[in-house]
Amino acid sequence: MHGTDKCEYLVLADRSTATENWSPRGNERGLLSTRIRYVLASTACLMAFLASPRASYAQVPTYEVTPAESSINFGVESSVSIKGIFEKWNASIKFSSRDVRSAVLEIQIEADSVNTGSHMKDNKLKGKDFFNVKESPLITFQSTKIVQTGPNTFDVEGNFTIRGVTKTEKLTLTTEGKGTPSGNLDGIMAFDRKDYGMNSNIPFIKIANRVEVNVRLKWRRVSGPPPVFQQ
Repeated sequence: MHGTDKCEYLVLADRSTATENWSPRGNERGLLSTRIRYVLASTACLMAFLASPRASYAQVPTYEVTPAESSINFGVESSVSIKGIFEKWNASIKFSSRDVRSAVLEIQIEADSVNTGSHMKDNKLKGKDFFNVKESPLITFQSTKIVQTGPNTFDVEGNFTIRGVTKTEKLTLTTEGKGTPSGNLDGIMAFDRKDYGMNSNIPFIKIANRVEVNVRLKWRRVSGPPPVFQQ
């Protein structure tokens, strides 16, 4: 009989004894003693359950991403430098178990928040030839598979959506702070803009097809145990 099952048996036995001892003519002192034993047994069993592997297995890491200390930026080779950031976005990291590979990374970017430092470039990127923000206001990434490639590195495959077009892309991540309450995730993802219907150039600017996205996420473990890494 497992410890928690044994506790449950003892609690039920004490409760049964308390019921059997109840009588208008029963000994009040004996009844009080039985009830005290029942309460003590219940408390001991609760503490035993919380310390048991059965309870710890039910706990999973809970992470929180801090946008103020994080960033998402992009760059593309061109005849005139095109680099920028997205000022409005949110991200989440959710675990279904302690296995780090069970994590799901979700990122939602407001395409209209692009900032290259140039109003002309921003307006062109927001237009229908590029992000098409009026019809597709969000740029998203949702991971579908995580493979640990080194002690602190991962290949994260996921569904990347921009301009309403979804394709599988790979985000290469490096983590800092393994086993600690906080840390960083640094990632790089490259995609071909023409795969998503962005075939035009900006007037007088020749743009390469390869776009590189850089992600830096500051995370904090707000509850639960640390995730278990494979290496």
